[in-house]
Amino acid sequence: MKESLAASFEKIFGRKPEVMAQAPGRIEFIGNHTDYNGGLVMGVAIDKVVMAALAKRNDGKLCFARAKYGDKVFVDVSDLKKQPKNLNWVNYPLGVFKFLVESGMEAGCGFDMLDCSNLPSGAGLSSSAAIELSSAFAMSKLYGFETDLKSLVKIGKKCENEFVGMPCGILDQGVSGYGKKNSIVYIDCLVEEFANYPLPPDCRFWLFNSTKKHALVDGLYAARHNECMEAAKILSGNGEQKPLRKFSIEDLEAAKHKMPDVVYRRAKHVIEENSRVAKAKELLLSGDISGVGKLLNASHESSRRLFENSCDELDFLVDTVSPMKGVYGARLSGGGFGGAVMALTDDTFTESDAARAAETYEKRFGQKPAVFACASGDGAKLV
Repeated sequence: MKESLAASFEKIFGRKPEVMAQAPGRIEFIGNHTDYNGGLVMGVAIDKVVMAALAKRNDGKLCFARAKYGDKVFVDVSDLKKQPKNLNWVNYPLGVFKFLVESGMEAGCGFDMLDCSNLPSGAGLSSSAAIELSSAFAMSKLYGFETDLKSLVKIGKKCENEFVGMPCGILDQGVSGYGKKNSIVYIDCLVEEFANYPLPPDCRFWLFNSTKKHALVDGLYAARHNECMEAAKILSGNGEQKPLRKFSIEDLEAAKHKMPDVVYRRAKHVIEENSRVAKAKELLLSGDISGVGKLLNASHESSRRLFENSCDELDFLVDTVSPMKGVYGARLSGGGFGGAVMALTDDTFTESDAARAAETYEKRFGQKPAVFACASGDGAKLV
């Protein structure tokens, strides 16, 4: 992939790239919509990545290109404004550049940039965070900007929140940055602390992409975010607003009469999901993978009933895969409203088992889901 990207860059721009970096997609293991509520979450960086290649220009232009489509978009360094919806793919690296400059990176000239990916888009694997982190690593190297991993992760999140317009938490960028092979990334989003916990060697991750695209920026994600903020405001009373992480299920029940039912259900999901993540950490440390699988199933049921960010396709996949031999548990992975289901399995679950589940889905929905097995992988790095 590195050689292919370098060759494409040279073909498009007439010279070799000066720097290249890559960052992985991620599986949201457990902790659905907890991150922007100051909660706990676990994710796994996977062995499928977005790779970015850059070289300096001799003018003040930024040129973003796509090898697949042969198009180029030019942006002036002095006018780093958000691009229109049809050019939204540019906004991820562009926003990263803008916030790196605001953080102190000196860019006396522009650059040419080309990226490529073996990461399926629209499957809930956060290709957006992968392009943000690979861009951040490459740009920092290109301009000799010395910073630390946590700062780059936070810049990726800031890009997503303030430039792209997606009110996500730090899960996606955190896992893409801090991932390690054969480990899970555990994040306390309230204090933005990251830790890695080892994965049992016989665990496998299977992704079943429903092929139903999800457009999270287009309202559904934002609506859930707003409902959580409303719940937190009500629970905080007249004082300073605290995140949902600060409240117990007892606090929520005591205030239930003060909020609309839909707001109550969103908060109940988040508070109970935090408890599931904390329990999953304990069970992983003790080696109780079957117990972890039950938590994954419970997480999806909560997404289905309380947070309502699942859909018929995802529910069907979970209900089909969960009872199969070798499966510890399954749940939607990512923002929801489409995308993918993750199944945690042992090494007895095979491609033929996955194909059988896919055929069952095809009979119901008329379209076969994309299925692939993932291994854990390392986080963002220069290549």
